[in-house]
Amino acid sequence: MVEDLANYALAIRRHALKMTSLGGSSHIGSIFSIADILAVLYGKVLKVRPDDPKWPMRDRFILSKGHAGAGVYAALAERGFFPTERLKTHYQDNSVLSGHVSHKGIPGVEFSTGSLGHGLSVACGMALAGRLEKRSNRVFVVMSDGECDEGSNWEAVMFAAHHKLDNLVAIIDYNKLQSIRSTTETLNLEPFADKWRSFGWSVEEVDGHDYQSLTMVLENNNSSDTKPRCVIAHTTKGKGVSFMENNVLWHYRSPQGEEYQTALSELGVVKK
Repeated sequence: MVEDLANYALAIRRHALKMTSLGGSSHIGSIFSIADILAVLYGKVLKVRPDDPKWPMRDRFILSKGHAGAGVYAALAERGFFPTERLKTHYQDNSVLSGHVSHKGIPGVEFSTGSLGHGLSVACGMALAGRLEKRSNRVFVVMSDGECDEGSNWEAVMFAAHHKLDNLVAIIDYNKLQSIRSTTETLNLEPFADKWRSFGWSVEEVDGHDYQSLTMVLENNNSSDTKPRCVIAHTTKGKGVSFMENNVLWHYRSPQGEEYQTALSELGVVKK
């Protein structure tokens, strides 16, 4: 377990900024919006063993918004799944640390994602398998708000409710920006929480940057109504760097040059 979640999340952001800059990759805004969620999951909530990544009773975690994979790599490295030095190879030729999260050769990653709208379906399968095998572990999946435009997700939502998968937790990174414009302009999701409830899910809304609130909601494993759970985490895209916050430009832009140095400074890193 990690005692200082704020410093853990800061380390994730620092690593991700350097990784995306070195490799010339993008999606730093999407990574920053879930850094605190990842810190709470890997720091407090998930039952995992860095020294035994395939432990059968581990909780499963899927990053459905696979483009934020650098954040997961950083979270895993900081927890000791593999050396942090390896993060420098991110998005480089012949590296297994691909831009979209991959399980190939990376301890701690359960499933490769990137094509949006697939993570929840796989999580449903894992949750159902756990139920059939009478395991007590849980399955968590972090989804983007934009990928909730995908019809495949709503098939999975129905499936989970039908099979009463109360060992499944979907966490929505609701930063309200997708690709090149807002979710409202692209395909309005509201009334978002009501949609999930109407499909038979238990729904909670939380500040996605509040460690205490996130921990309380995600650690809660007392399901008395046999419903799968949806946690709508209200977040800020680019959280942690002032000029990236709520700026859709940083969905695809790579942090370079003066912008990179300014971001490093805001994250408390002194260039040597």
